[in-house]
Amino acid sequence: MDKKAWAIAAVTIVLVAVLGVGCWWLMTGGADGYYYVQIDNSKTEPLESKGGIIDPTGGMSLSYTLPGYDKDGIQKEISFGTERELREGAYLRLTVLPIRGVVEWVEVQPDDMPAKAREHLIPPE
Repeated sequence: MDKKAWAIAAVTIVLVAVLGVGCWWLMTGGADGYYYVQIDNSKTEPLESKGGIIDPTGGMSLSYTLPGYDKDGIQKEISFGTERELREGAYLRLTVLPIRGVVEWVEVQPDDMPAKAREHLIPPE
């Protein structure tokens, strides 16, 4: 093999490695992370399954679209599905992954939220 062929092979290997690491990073949560929301049941929409082999609703019957705040207090409009109506006023920590969106939610107490997220979600007394 001549030098040009070796160079092309080396560049191809490097590009495939970089692309692979980039895809892995996006799919496993290399960005986004946790967002905190407060449940407002007036912000739901019903989801209807269209049937077929792949169900884009994931079997969920409701969709929430709420303002979420990260640990730095940066807002992002977040949509996620649930199987039932959630407790009005509850605080949730959403695990958000690039491309996939919300993959998990768990109810948290106000003291469990970062201060900057809490400032936006809990009005001062």
